[in-house]
Amino acid sequence: MKICIFGAGYVGLVAAACFAESGNSVITVDIDRSRIDNLTKGIIPIYEPGLKEMILRNQAEGRLTFTLDKETAIRSSLVCFIAVGTPPGEDGSADLKYVLGVARDIGRAMDGYKIVVDKSTVPVGTADKVRAAIGEELSNRSVDFEYDVVSNPEFLKEGAAIEDFMKPDRVVIGCDNVRTAEIMKELYDPFMRKQNRMIVMDIRSAEMTKYAANAMLATRISFMNQIAGLCERMGADVMAVREGIGSDSRIGYDFLFPGPGYGGSCFPKDVKALIKTAEEAHYDFLLLKSVEEVNELQKEVLADKLIKKLGTPDEEQPLTGRIIACWGLAFKPRTDDMREAPALTIIERLLSAGATVRAHDPEALKEAQHHFGDRIEYSTNQYAILDGADALAIITDWNEYRNPDFDRIKGALRSPLIVDGRNLYKPDRMAAAGFDYAPLGRSSSGVSGGVK
Repeated sequence: MKICIFGAGYVGLVAAACFAESGNSVITVDIDRSRIDNLTKGIIPIYEPGLKEMILRNQAEGRLTFTLDKETAIRSSLVCFIAVGTPPGEDGSADLKYVLGVARDIGRAMDGYKIVVDKSTVPVGTADKVRAAIGEELSNRSVDFEYDVVSNPEFLKEGAAIEDFMKPDRVVIGCDNVRTAEIMKELYDPFMRKQNRMIVMDIRSAEMTKYAANAMLATRISFMNQIAGLCERMGADVMAVREGIGSDSRIGYDFLFPGPGYGGSCFPKDVKALIKTAEEAHYDFLLLKSVEEVNELQKEVLADKLIKKLGTPDEEQPLTGRIIACWGLAFKPRTDDMREAPALTIIERLLSAGATVRAHDPEALKEAQHHFGDRIEYSTNQYAILDGADALAIITDWNEYRNPDFDRIKGALRSPLIVDGRNLYKPDRMAAAGFDYAPLGRSSSGVSGGVK
């Protein structure tokens, strides 16, 4: 099948690579000349495991190309995917100017039947706006080509996007035309070999499904972070609680790990957008407002623990003279994405408290330099930043941090203090090793008979 994808960002590149991998002819369009030039040369702008290799392979085999030429891409394709950004506006609503801009480009260039697919995360009712924008451009040209608009939200997890696309939990297709639904089923059929997870529904329900899914996952995270805070105050172990509730088949274990708050390109933006959508419908989404508030407060917890442990009476800069080593900058492991990452809030708080901050991350150091410049120190060696530091703060749960050399850590730190925002270690082991260990929602010395 001949496909064009507008947007050479995270969603667009993953979709382009995976569709090409299954034998389709894919043209990826972007307005950023330097990005297109780099992609043509095999320089990939994002880190995602397996993506670079897949792009290079399909480029070499002629199934995947990159271009600035919108008109040629549209006219040579049956299915046109819109995978451009929908950044939040000042009021939290999704900005649709890029989505509608592509829709107008399609209306100005199309020369026959097209299926236009919203792959971007968009609020309910966007398909109607896309349809109207295309229709207006066709009217301006005094032509009347047939076209259908489809909602096909993505549910990719950064760090596992290739696997998610190739072996999806589900593929949601929102459309109002049986013929179009069959074409979309044909396109996704190669990814359904083991089990058919295709769900076809009306367009507005498909648009709502994406926001509802992310809002539910964000809610679970904020809920568990609140439980962790209460566990600390009541002498309970949040990991034992997680085992106790997760074993209930109605609840399950996923997204019930306490941490420093959720981040990334999806959860924060989509929660805000759904709250705004509710407001526009004169509905007060109280639960999601609380989810968002809890998340912002949670991003302060690690810094609060460090200030409590190391702070001086100086109310403005209680960490003056202190050196804090931070492991992890990306919002989650296996990505270099720092959009809305808890590390941004945590490090800014530490800096404002007077601390010197050193940081390590396997992939996100370059991205961090865009945010912090020379205000913090960077190292590609996770142990080098520990020498003479007053504490180690663990922010992102990279595998590299799960079983480190504790003797080396203790020998390098000025004081054996670890503030663990991901609960990576066993409290009893840390206590026996002589660490001052501060996890989330757990006793630093372990819980007798509980989960270690």
